[in-house]
Amino acid sequence: MSRSKRKWDHIQNALATGQKSLTGFEDIAFIHESLPDSFLNQADLGTSIGELSLSSPIFINAMTGGGGERTVQINRDLAAAARAAGLAMAVGSQMSALKDPAEMVSYRIVRRENPKGIIFGNLGSEATIDQAKAAVDMIEANALQIHLNVVQELTMPEGDRDFRGALKRIEQIVQHSEVPVLVKEVGFGMNKETVSKLSSIGVSAVDVGGFGGTNFSRIENARRERFLSFFNEWGIPTAVSIAEAEAASKKHDVAIIASGGIQTSLDIAKSIALGAEAAGMAGYLLKILIKEGLESLIEEIDNIHNELKIIMTAVGASNIKQLQKAPLIVSGHTHHWLCERMIDTKSFSLRKIQ
Repeated sequence: MSRSKRKWDHIQNALATGQKSLTGFEDIAFIHESLPDSFLNQADLGTSIGELSLSSPIFINAMTGGGGERTVQINRDLAAAARAAGLAMAVGSQMSALKDPAEMVSYRIVRRENPKGIIFGNLGSEATIDQAKAAVDMIEANALQIHLNVVQELTMPEGDRDFRGALKRIEQIVQHSEVPVLVKEVGFGMNKETVSKLSSIGVSAVDVGGFGGTNFSRIENARRERFLSFFNEWGIPTAVSIAEAEAASKKHDVAIIASGGIQTSLDIAKSIALGAEAAGMAGYLLKILIKEGLESLIEEIDNIHNELKIIMTAVGASNIKQLQKAPLIVSGHTHHWLCERMIDTKSFSLRKIQ
């Protein structure tokens, strides 16, 4: 099967598979504040991911590219939505364009559509230094996202089977890159040990890519003759993974991006309160774009922005830094997991916005 055909299959299977909302956010609750001393019109959504300053904590996460004209149109529309709503955006893996230059148009369209926007390039951990530089140059990227997708590759019939040396390759890219390097898990979550390792080699930010969103093991299993069904429930839920990353970030200077099944303003607010600087959305936005069109997508992003400001006002946060200090109660499976991992959940409940 051609790489282009596989890319389009991934999009179709992602839409068909959907998101199961097993993110763990149901275990996270804000402690209500009756005297928030806040004003809706003063709520500021500006944030930063490492060296990058963003006007919104929401960004359009990596989805596609390299799948022919259909992915050109999807990326054109996503870039138009990013421009209209002031969001950063990541493209899908650019390896297909590095191997087949005819596919470059499906990535370059993003920069043409949003010439002043913040755009992340994207490659897998198998990439070389030269490939990383080429990916950045291809779209004039402001940062490079390196994705980790071991479970997807193992489930993919034609996927990679050798994952040795990935950390060293990422370190070499970090050392030679002229733009910040981010590392993203693809739907199975990151633990605190992984975050510590990535921070130690100079990675600017980690995108936890938690379990609960688009499930790439299910997508790849749909392409197999014999299912690897044990991978369908494999991974660290998004809420848990953010807390794991936050525990590691206390010792290491690394920004946290939440992603994995994030669909609502409340999901985003909880992600930030757990320790994230920003939240990536992919499957939810793609579904709106495909089913309802570009205008509906832009309208939905605007609605999420407005709702996020309302939530911030309710908890007494006037900016993202303050929202990160909003007190939370952690319960259920998430509480059990974090306690077993020696992560203090009481620290979330006893803090306060100042």
